[in-house]
Amino acid sequence: MAGRNVIGMPYVTFVDETTAGERTAAWALDIAGERTTPRELIGRRVRHEVAEYNARTPRVFQGLVQPERAERVPGGYAMPAPGRVDAEAQVERALRAFQGNGFLLLVGDRQVTELDEEIELTADTAVTFLKLVALVGG
Repeated sequence: MAGRNVIGMPYVTFVDETTAGERTAAWALDIAGERTTPRELIGRRVRHEVAEYNARTPRVFQGLVQPERAERVPGGYAMPAPGRVDAEAQVERALRAFQGNGFLLLVGDRQVTELDEEIELTADTAVTFLKLVALVGG
């Protein structure tokens, strides 16, 4: 799970889950400081996803939020044509999704609800992005 990288900086384990019980494989991201905010955490995560996508430009974008003009498909979002994704536009979409309850953010065993709330990240912190899935018939 989480720990420290070779130069001693803390890294945090990220997991995506849905309320329908789906879970992605955990992955880690280096965090330079041990105190941050959800705004900074979401921004770092989304910029990382966009950089990974833009380096390869596969047909399917796998990220926290759906890029503009993309279509939801199993495993991510199908892009209409090859090209780059705008990282800052994706960060803004993710922040709006967080504020609109598109996903919950769990840091360790506690839900974080404010974008600018200070949170402490230790070497054993797990961050879960819980995407809310609409119930059929409800």
